[in-house]
Amino acid sequence: MSAATDTAPLSFREKVGYGLGDMASNFYMGFFGLFLLYYYTDVFGISPAAAATMLLVTKVVDAISDPAMGLIADRTYTRWGKYRPYLLCVAVPYAALGYLLFLGPELSNTGKLVYAYITYTLIMLAYTAINVPYSALLAVISPVAEERTKATQFRFVFASLGTLCVGAFATPLVNLLGGGDEVLGFRLTIVLFAVLSVLIFWITFATTRERVQPPRHDSSISEDFSALLKNVSWIVLTLTGILIVVGLIARFASIVYYIKYYVGDNGEPLFLIFDKTAVLTSCGLIGQLIGALLTPWLTGRFEKHRLVSAMSVLHAALLALCYLLPPEAFWLVTLVHSAGIMTFGVTITLLFSMYTDCAEYGEWLTGKNTAGLTVSASMFSLKFGSAVGGALPGFMLAWFGFTANAAQSEQAINGIRMMFNVVPAVYFLAGGALMMFYQIDRVTLRRVERELYGRREEAMA
Repeated sequence: MSAATDTAPLSFREKVGYGLGDMASNFYMGFFGLFLLYYYTDVFGISPAAAATMLLVTKVVDAISDPAMGLIADRTYTRWGKYRPYLLCVAVPYAALGYLLFLGPELSNTGKLVYAYITYTLIMLAYTAINVPYSALLAVISPVAEERTKATQFRFVFASLGTLCVGAFATPLVNLLGGGDEVLGFRLTIVLFAVLSVLIFWITFATTRERVQPPRHDSSISEDFSALLKNVSWIVLTLTGILIVVGLIARFASIVYYIKYYVGDNGEPLFLIFDKTAVLTSCGLIGQLIGALLTPWLTGRFEKHRLVSAMSVLHAALLALCYLLPPEAFWLVTLVHSAGIMTFGVTITLLFSMYTDCAEYGEWLTGKNTAGLTVSASMFSLKFGSAVGGALPGFMLAWFGFTANAAQSEQAINGIRMMFNVVPAVYFLAGGALMMFYQIDRVTLRRVERELYGRREEAMA
């Protein structure tokens, strides 16, 4: 493989193919973030506190499985590359386990909780097995940071479209397919998204290539972790990612409760087949899509870490404004919510491109390529942040005396407003402040690219 081929711009077909992979991921993660807590409390019949505890406790497994999968992927050698084979092989188990999560069997209260623990743990393991390699693929799809940023933009455009599809069509599909039976509706709706996920992951496998060929991995696990911990920017990025995802998912997991109990919506269509939950969610996700599209223009003018910081603080300010709005101001809430999620579209697109920047910086700093292990932090931050963000509303519902499918007390309504606005704002502010300690700027990255290119040329000679 020649250096000229290595550094050639990515084709439109490959950028689309890579981006589609995150659409497949977000058919599930978007569905979980928006509806899993509601499904557990109002449909499957688990108490809010028990569901929240389950979401947190199961993250102990992810603390082990995410870096383990990164280590495995870094040591994988096949004719298809290091990371692409997992898109082909894990897609079907991933889809099947998502279906089991929403199967909704008739069990005792204890049986339901045990079933939730088992199925949620298994689907998160499958998510790790396919998405750590998918994220690591970005680090070897091109040696040029600009090309990786373009691929990341496509990734989050399609991620936004995937979550938008979930936000717009999930509740109408549940109502249509279930015919008034929410358990059946959720079960059949997830089947549709499961089949689409398999097909799309296979398209990503078929349309992408691994251009960067790192030296054969011969370091020990302890050496890999030691090299990773020397990368201060990676630590900052991981912690920031957790904080920001907690804020986002806490808000998303609260949407159904906010609309149902604070706005007082009965689920009737507001526009065509779309109820207020679908309208608020989908308008916000259109904002995320716009944010992802704006990202390349913004990165041409500002440092990535400063953009992440500014967007996070702006998002927190918009959440504070939303807290002041009365329940009858639905369209104003929708506008403010959409503007906030637009800032998140910029933030999340930048964060994931910065993980691959950290991977290159780490290789330049230590001489060890640990792309899989480095980007496994992105999966852990996403999953851990999603779990904490999904659990916080559950604990708050229990604390403020929430009762499912009943008229709520003023205290419970205040709790719903806080978990929809105040709690996410605190996490976005913290993430924005932490990002100021990130150390990899544009000048440093250009030096890293240039010197790594020289090292790889010498190795090929």
